[in-house]
Amino acid sequence: MSKLKENYHITAPGSPIETSLVVTRLKLDIGTESYTINPMVLPHQGIDVILGMNWMTENNAVLDIGSRTVQIRSSVTGKILRVHMPNQKHIEPTVNASELTDIKKIPVVCEFPDVFPEERPGLPPDRDVEFRIELLDKGFIHPSSSPWGCPALFVEKKDQGGKRLCIDYQPLNAVTVKNKYPLPHIDILFDQLAGARVFSKIDLRSGYYQIKIRDEDIPKTAFSTRYGLYEYLVMSFGLTNAPAFFMYMMNSVFMNELDKFVVVFIDDILIYSKNEEEHAKHLRIVLARLREHKLYTKFSKCAFWLREVSFLGHILSEKGVAVDPSKLEDVLNWKQPETVTEIRSFLGLAGYYRRFIKDFSKTAKPMTSLTKKNARYVWSPNCEEAFQTLKKLLTSAPVLAQTEVTKPFDVYCDASGNGLSYS
Repeated sequence: MSKLKENYHITAPGSPIETSLVVTRLKLDIGTESYTINPMVLPHQGIDVILGMNWMTENNAVLDIGSRTVQIRSSVTGKILRVHMPNQKHIEPTVNASELTDIKKIPVVCEFPDVFPEERPGLPPDRDVEFRIELLDKGFIHPSSSPWGCPALFVEKKDQGGKRLCIDYQPLNAVTVKNKYPLPHIDILFDQLAGARVFSKIDLRSGYYQIKIRDEDIPKTAFSTRYGLYEYLVMSFGLTNAPAFFMYMMNSVFMNELDKFVVVFIDDILIYSKNEEEHAKHLRIVLARLREHKLYTKFSKCAFWLREVSFLGHILSEKGVAVDPSKLEDVLNWKQPETVTEIRSFLGLAGYYRRFIKDFSKTAKPMTSLTKKNARYVWSPNCEEAFQTLKKLLTSAPVLAQTEVTKPFDVYCDASGNGLSYS
């Protein structure tokens, strides 16, 4: 797999597709004949390969719509191949909210327009839970007329224009009692999806801003700017316990649905079902929960009735779990690490997809050895080989089928003087 110098734009039903990845000299077998093609990689698993008009023209393909056949004459042997196209079962059309402006056109979703407001309707309502900031008893707090205040600055937004407020809450976080509520492990989330064929995903609109801060903790969020001193009434980014608290709230909202037909990771919600009939029921339940708790979503970031979905850097479908090709460009473009920090950054990104790479730790060992304390930094040929091998393996990662826990399966364990493993 290689990267084009520029992105290639492809016209497809529904919306244009953009890609910059291509597989060179891929062998394609049709019947007894073999062809060499250079296909582009698209974020779609429902179809193995699409042979476009250029290829069909080059190979003198003839389409017979009535009999649903394609005739291809081999340029080498002159032999005519006849390929029959079976009738496709009806598939509920994919509905991507970014392609539609009218909620009324989306089944089930049209019943809940109030869950998808254009703007957040003011301050969030009073809930059973409010965000708290508990401070360590180290003498950092005592009666004082001085206000709290953390430094803040405005950063230019890359794509949307305007400015983003960034607050350095390190002083506050250093004296805050840490919330140990766990974030779910992504692999465990995906293990719940066995047998799922229809998906919808929902993204909350500025999720943190939909949680009020407890009144007595509001002054602790104060931050200073050149325009004056302000404090948050809602939960802010940068607060050490914000992700854990938000996860706790979302799990509380969907406690009865979790791991049955809903998985949640912070403000990302995935609804999965075995068929369209089930999905209509599941989607209606989830939207009703959001309405009940006055949680609002961003319509343009939602997608409904999908046969495959991009979620948390992966492509999910009835076939299983795959790496999202759009997330691999950073890996392909990664230059040779020159510092321990850069090695850790690369291994952190690659390690996110380690379940797709057999013997990941063994392959990465020459690089991880350089991250040890007091290790001398020498980028050896073994390091370069490991670096290139990991990049290659990531860009050719397989689709992993979901475990059917109701059926027998084998667990392979391994141990050595260097570590433990299982699969």
